[in-house]
Amino acid sequence: MIEHIEIEGFKSLEKVSLDLGALNIFVGTNASGKTNFLEALRVLQGIGYGYTVEEIFNGKPKGANSEVWEGIRGGSTYAGFRRSWPGIDLVANVQFRVRASLPSVLGPIHYAIGVSAKDSSVNSESLSVGDRVIYSLAPGDLTIEGANEFPGEQESTDVPIDRSRPVLGQVGGSPWSAPFEDSWDDAELFVSFRHNLSDLQALAPALSVLRQYSRASVANRMGDHGENFAALVKTILKDDSSASAYVSWLKELTPAELDEVVVLPGAAADWKFEFRRNGVDFPADLLSEGTLRFAAVAAALFQPSRPHTLVLEEIENGLHPTRLRLLVELLKSQAGKGISQVMATSHSPYAISWLKEEDYRTVFLCTKDDATGATSITPFSEIPRLMELARTQPIADLFAEGWLESAI
Repeated sequence: MIEHIEIEGFKSLEKVSLDLGALNIFVGTNASGKTNFLEALRVLQGIGYGYTVEEIFNGKPKGANSEVWEGIRGGSTYAGFRRSWPGIDLVANVQFRVRASLPSVLGPIHYAIGVSAKDSSVNSESLSVGDRVIYSLAPGDLTIEGANEFPGEQESTDVPIDRSRPVLGQVGGSPWSAPFEDSWDDAELFVSFRHNLSDLQALAPALSVLRQYSRASVANRMGDHGENFAALVKTILKDDSSASAYVSWLKELTPAELDEVVVLPGAAADWKFEFRRNGVDFPADLLSEGTLRFAAVAAALFQPSRPHTLVLEEIENGLHPTRLRLLVELLKSQAGKGISQVMATSHSPYAISWLKEEDYRTVFLCTKDDATGATSITPFSEIPRLMELARTQPIADLFAEGWLESAI
């Protein structure tokens, strides 16, 4: 889990430093920088996949062992922070610093990288566990010192590096196998940490996809737009504990429409999601957008193959305000259970009205400075007077009236 992240010079994020938790909700007006933060997570995902800097920002076609990577919105041309003042060019170096934890690793993992989007190269990079440096790449280095030092043994020899690709993505193959051949712990660290960064699911369920038949009969994870949704639900329903919890949440959403959830076979070895009430089946085609979207998000939280990070944009889409409470409660109850973290955005004052004061540390207000174009991301717990006012009037009203932005 990413416990702390610092971002400098990326899009509107001139300088941001955040402590994160299991459930993180980002609110703010349009164009305030919420999506830019999620895009920063995609940069880290690309690093975890081992892509080059060019591929991370500008995209990568489907290969024999990889899916299509769409790159970052705007590509490398718009990756750097650009002040609103005329004549000021974009920032040349984009930096990310992460503190993370892994169950298999004792001590916090510190990872930092600085890249030039313009030159598609890595300027600096380092990885350490606690106080022990695994490797450190400084500006101008063409080789990197193998990090493993054991008592009574000599240091590893210098290894040439390719600056077009993060060092983290070069580990594991020749010539990098040599420095790590005697250290299973470090080799395992690289694999686990890269997987932690890359295992991100940006769920954006599409109504047309959710209503389709699933060709697969079993799915441990659905696609980002809801591909194989029915097959995933079929898999969830095979596990008594998951099935009971999943169906209970859907019954809370639609108490008058649902006795049970079923997945029925079609005519061509395919499957469709349906509700059943009093023995009558209601297929996905007849269910509302809000009901289907809630069913898909809930299914993602019970996937057998849960991602390390689940990203949800505009969680209020398609949901009545009174039903949005259910989704917020579902996210709060499931975040950290198998899914390490949830990153969600919202424009709705109703989304935050169902949160409690203890949640405010990882609920963030995004605002943009009109003069500089820089985004500030502030935890609710650090907004002046908010905690005091929230005890006397609804926080949703403060948000809807624009008081939160004026308080920053």
